[in-house]
Parts: sequence; C-alpha cells; structure tokens
Amino acid sequence: MTDDPLSLLAGDAASTGEQAVEGSLRPRSLDEYIGQRDVKASLAVLLAAAKGRGEPADHVLLYGPPGLGKTTLATIIARELDVNVRYTSGPAIERAGDLAAILTSLDERDVLFIDEIHRLNRAVEEILYPAMEDFALDVMIGKGPSARSLRLSLKPFTVVGATTRAGRISSPLRDRFGMSYRLDFYGEDELTSIVRRSAGILNVPIDPEAARAIAMRGRGTPRIVNRLLRRVRDHAEVHGDGSIHPGAVAEAMRILDIDDLGLDATDRKLLAAIVQKFGSGPVGVAALAAVLAEEQETVEDVYEPYLLRLGFLDRTPQGRVATEAARSHLASLGYDVPAPRRAEPDMTALWDNPAQPS
Repeated sequence: MTDDPLSLLAGDAASTGEQAVEGSLRPRSLDEYIGQRDVKASLAVLLAAAKGRGEPADHVLLYGPPGLGKTTLATIIARELDVNVRYTSGPAIERAGDLAAILTSLDERDVLFIDEIHRLNRAVEEILYPAMEDFALDVMIGKGPSARSLRLSLKPFTVVGATTRAGRISSPLRDRFGMSYRLDFYGEDELTSIVRRSAGILNVPIDPEAARAIAMRGRGTPRIVNRLLRRVRDHAEVHGDGSIHPGAVAEAMRILDIDDLGLDATDRKLLAAIVQKFGSGPVGVAALAAVLAEEQETVEDVYEPYLLRLGFLDRTPQGRVATEAARSHLASLGYDVPAPRRAEPDMTALWDNPAQPS
C-alpha cells in the first residue's frame, strides 16, 4: 500500500530476503500467537469443532490494517486442521480459468488463502460464489446458441480471505464467509512480548527495557517491531557487542530517523505540512498528497491511521486538521509551529432579525 516498499514503517513486506526472515519469526500455532485474544478464542472453537467432525472449517474473512498477522493466522488455521494451505491473491487471479485451476487442485479440507480479496474482478467472483457455497464449479462449454453449462464437483475446502479494505468487498462475497474477524492494533505489552520472542528466535540478547523501547516505536504492528528489531540487531553487531540495550536502541532509531513515538520522517513531514503550509488545517487529502509527492491512497492507508490513533490528526468534513498534540510534538522536536489559522468571524444567521436603524 506504499510507494516505498523499503520503508521500515510500511505495513507491506520489503523484499524477498525480508519475507524469509519474517517467515521464521511467525508463530506456528494459536498457542504461540500473541495478541488478538478474542479472535484466537473464537477461532480455537471453530477449528476444534471442524477437526472433530472431520469437516472443512467455515470460510473465514480476516480484515484490518496491514502487518497485523492475517497471513500468519491463515497458516495457523491450516496447521490446526492438519491440512495444506494454498496462497494466492486477488490481483494474481486475472481470469476465471486461473481460479478454476486452483480450486480443482485442492485436496479435501485444504485451506485456500486469498490475500487482498477485495481486488478480485467480477468474473472471478462469479466463479467463487458456487465454489464456496456448494463446492461446485460451473463451466461453460461451447459458444453461442449451442453453449451449455456443466457443473463440476469440488472437494470440500476452506477459503480464508484477507483484506485491508473490508468495505470494498461485494455483499454477495462477504455473505458467503461463515466468520469474519477484525484484527486490531496491538498494545505496548503485547508488542514487547513479540520483540522478546523474536529476539530469542534470532539468538539476540536483549534487555527488557530495550524490548519495550522498540515496542513503543512499533506503531501497534508486529511486522514493524520485528523489522525494527532486526535493524537494531544490525547496529548492535556492528557498533557494539551484539547485545541490545536501551542505548543501542536509541542510537539505531536516531540513525533511522524514527522518534520516540515511532514517527518517521514522512510522518513528521505530513504533520509539518499541515501546520506550516496550511495553518494547522483544515486541508484536503488531495492537496496534502500533492505536497508530499505521494499517492492519495498511500496517505490514507499508510500514514493517516497511526496519526489518527495518536490523536495528532482529525478528519473533518472540511479536511485534515493537526491537533494541539501534534503541534506540541513538532515543537518539542524543534519545528517552527506558527499560530493556527484564525476562525472565520461570527456572522449574523439568516434567520436572525438584525437590529433596525432607529
């Protein structure tokens, strides 16, 4: 969702090498999975019941911001059911025939994980409806007046769909999922536990205070704290003895230009643009994206959610407004913070009777 795939604080994976390391840090069971307590409890019942009956689990929809563990949960679902998992994504399935080939290759009770499911095109969705509901595939044979439909039976399977934009999924597709779960941002304690677990897997000695310092900058996202941990590990190995302590974290974050709240240079540039160029707002997101030289969707999906959570940004009908908390944070970092834009002077309402001259 970001134009800069190498951004440490972006939700999407950065490179093949990064993905390989991230894969080694992913939990392999619900017991190992940290956070999302309510989702885990509900999934545990769903999967245990399906496994006990020897049936495929209900189709599951996972939605929420990137980096919160949707792909990891899909893999765990397959492991808990002792079946295979097949990975694909909405943009990768261009034609109905592509989906048909995937569906016919699934074994009984297998899991099909479709990432970015909201980006499936309409023709592919039409094939998926009967497949999810009746485990059947409708195939058209021939063309013109002689064309006829042939229904092929599929082995029962489970679809796990993932999306960052649940509102873009069509209602017929959404209704075919037996369970829908929203993944929320993680708390600081949960992220600290994730950092300590990942450090143990990477065989990196870490101070408890250092683990919390990394978690504070993790933007509520496990994928981000794991990336920050690896960058701090690199710094500790090059400039220290390999162990991670609070001083090593502070120095590494300074080099990476990430402040104590986890804001990077682009986050601060966005806030500074609102405060300095637009008098703290309101300003439209299109104008803001133009100033930052970013796509409008990148601003809305990558940068704004965390700033809104911090209370640094407000969305109003007139546009984005930088809050007093944002102004104070920028001022503490040495930014020039001019006075906010003056409010319009009070005007007499149309329904009020102005005083008549005597």
